Amino acid sequence: MPRQLVAAAFVVLALTACSADDGGDAATGASAAAEAVTLPPTSGVFDYQLGAAYDLASGLDVVVRDATAEPAAGAYGVCYVNGFQTQPGQEDLWLDGNEDLLLHDAAGGLVVDPDWPDEYVLDPSTEAKRDRILGILGPVITGCADAGFDGVEIDNLDTWTRFTDPSTGLIEQADALALAGSYIELAHGAGLAVGQKNAAEAAAEGHALGFDFAVTEECAAYAECGAYTGVYGENVLQIEYTDNLPDGFDAVCAGPDRAPLTILRDRDLVGPDNEAYAYDQC
Repeated sequence: MPRQLVAAAFVVLALTACSADDGGDAATGASAAAEAVTLPPTSGVFDYQLGAAYDLASGLDVVVRDATAEPAAGAYGVCYVNGFQTQPGQEDLWLDGNEDLLLHDAAGGLVVDPDWPDEYVLDPSTEAKRDRILGILGPVITGCADAGFDGVEIDNLDTWTRFTDPSTGLIEQADALALAGSYIELAHGAGLAVGQKNAAEAAAEGHALGFDFAVTEECAAYAECGAYTGVYGENVLQIEYTDNLPDGFDAVCAGPDRAPLTILRDRDLVGPDNEAYAYDQC
């Protein structure tokens, strides 16, 4: 999926040790924060606008936009944050003093996503690294709340499914989920609902971890929709793409497991003034 540049500043989060007694209070506080967030509506007009932000004539009820964009007025706004890979153009933020937070292969080379060769992969393999990653991306998440978004989707949770060989770069599922848990706690503390992005194989684990809703791309194309709706119920935002519709969009809409808010978009998520623009909703 296309991703726009997310402006991130280096901010070191203050970490304090908690006593055993404080741990219970912290857990209670985290639970209360999760209960205080508002989930996206499950009806109305939904759009996924990472490539361009625009209004629809029919209005918008739920819209996902990049963290660098403004939330749509009058709609439930979900903020896109790439939580497990770097954004294009952000190389200096990571290579200048933080290269050890990036995944390396067995030969010591930096690992990039083959599908997005301008994105390095983050390395969540230790608690210390996860804390420092959070120090860099945490302000992006809290910035979404400051900008007026209602929720946030954390992209690329499924990195552990794509980097499985130590020789070419390895991420363990437990480490990815641990980093996700840190994002969830921070977002809930800022008043944001948090969406699990893709990773159908970990829908149950993600929900148990604290994700409030799911955002899924191409679950109909890959027969995975039930993995999300079976766990999150109606709290799923589903996007299908015009270049990968094995049975057509009508079949997607007729699917028994599809999300109530299901749309069809062009792969690059361009705006209506672009001839490649495509949009439809079940």
